[in-house]
Amino acid sequence: MEKEAPMKDKVEISLRSTVDELTQTGDLPELSDYSTSVSIPTNKDFGDFSTNVAMIVASKAKKSPKEIAGRIIRSLERRNDMFEKVEMAGPGFINMTLKPAVWARALSEITDLGKDFGRTAHGAGRKVQVEFVSANPTGPLHIGHGRGAAVGDTLVRILDAAGFDVQAEYYINDIGNQMNNLGLSVLHRYKEIHGREEPFPESGYKGDYIRDIAHELMTIHQDGLLSRDHDEAVKICQEYAAGSIMQGIREDLRLFNVRFDRFFNESSLYHDHKVAESLDYLRLKVLSYEDDGALWFRTSAFGDEKDRVLRKQDGSLTYFAPDIAYHKDKLDRGFEKIIDIWGADHHGYVPRMKAAIAAMGADKDCFHALLIQLVSLVRDGRPVQMSTRAGEFVTLREIIDEVGKDVARYFFMMRRCDAQLVFDLDLAKKKSDENPVYYIQYAHARICSIIRNAADQGISPSLNGTDLQLLASGDDLALIKILASCPDIVAAAATELEPHRIAFYLLDVATAFHRFYNRNRVISDDPALTRARLVLVDAVRQVIANTLALMGIDAPESM
Repeated sequence: MEKEAPMKDKVEISLRSTVDELTQTGDLPELSDYSTSVSIPTNKDFGDFSTNVAMIVASKAKKSPKEIAGRIIRSLERRNDMFEKVEMAGPGFINMTLKPAVWARALSEITDLGKDFGRTAHGAGRKVQVEFVSANPTGPLHIGHGRGAAVGDTLVRILDAAGFDVQAEYYINDIGNQMNNLGLSVLHRYKEIHGREEPFPESGYKGDYIRDIAHELMTIHQDGLLSRDHDEAVKICQEYAAGSIMQGIREDLRLFNVRFDRFFNESSLYHDHKVAESLDYLRLKVLSYEDDGALWFRTSAFGDEKDRVLRKQDGSLTYFAPDIAYHKDKLDRGFEKIIDIWGADHHGYVPRMKAAIAAMGADKDCFHALLIQLVSLVRDGRPVQMSTRAGEFVTLREIIDEVGKDVARYFFMMRRCDAQLVFDLDLAKKKSDENPVYYIQYAHARICSIIRNAADQGISPSLNGTDLQLLASGDDLALIKILASCPDIVAAAATELEPHRIAFYLLDVATAFHRFYNRNRVISDDPALTRARLVLVDAVRQVIANTLALMGIDAPESM
């Protein structure tokens, strides 16, 4: 079914058409570089939408903003099919109030589109890649990874709903010092099991999972690794441990309802000679140089604060070298927008990555990095102490087992990703209005119950013969306006790369519904109003279900 344009887009189209007509008739000066964008006023007294187009045109045309606004308002008022009221405010703002009938038509759209309501063609099929989680296969996913997974997967779903051709990717760092340290750590625990005490590797991994893997290797090899060459034994331990850990990560992601289109191994960049090719490219473009025995990349030529080392004096490559090759590979695959979701400690890495993108001949602004701030876990009002270095951390699996994937996903999205998050385990387990997940899901379940009760009386939500004009005022209209904004919210969340907007919107919808339900009867002695309100609450149910799906959360029919 063809997607409907968001209401905000419809208003902007009408405004643009009006301005174009006034330009053609000579009532407005002909200008090519002005915006007819509209915003939604915080104060509802200022109407449904507002625009400052008159002030923009006036400043360029050296005219009075109020004069320009007056001309636009008179033309908009003639569009009787859309606007109930158009007014001037302040020095030339234009406030627009839509007719209730226009809003009521949104209910028809929701009913007709069903699961597709909220989806738009905003992205026009542009190819986007989102790389997220990408935890090293050196240990299980912890709650920090969980937040990145929730943000990344929700963003992928939003971009898809907004009409982008989006792919989700997990980058596996399967080579380097961290992998060698993993092998050394497992071998050490394996030797411990056989009574051989040695100093633990200085940079080793100390979690209990290392002992578990060592026991698995003992079951497979008995004491056979003790007689192997040390480097060979480390490699065996490393490969087995990485495979075991990665299998656990994939299972955690499945339980968390996170899907990836591709798992990309860092080692493939070396096997396919892409790292060497990237370094050759920089050399041929005179973008790298040798100094003091090291190879440097002229990132300062692209806005970075200083040049960066690609190959160290000892001949080993820095992490930056394969990262350049990896992002060149992304560009070669045709992605127009590249989004990486990193930990907040990678803040300084953003300018050098943008420099690398620019050096490869692409627009550096096609690269975006979302930085995920830390998660603090609270139980019984007290913080839970964690240390990944000491192997003492709360895993994502533990969180899922304790509070469920729905609650975990929503709680990870309750704040902007660049704001620190306090995850309150006690609140997450509450089955009351204090818990936003319960509050939202209960709204959906309550509506399902209303519809079942109506069905018992032989009534079902249907547009046929239903007078939606009965919903043209008061609480009914207020609820419709919130529902109609769903496509606008999805498009804005995709444009601004702010998936938390969906979590906020869901809470707004649930709050509006509960308020409506507490003040109004859906099934009443008025048959016409009952039919209209059944259509309304069924639309609320559909919007809640659709936006919960964007967050990877279930919409229960009973609770």
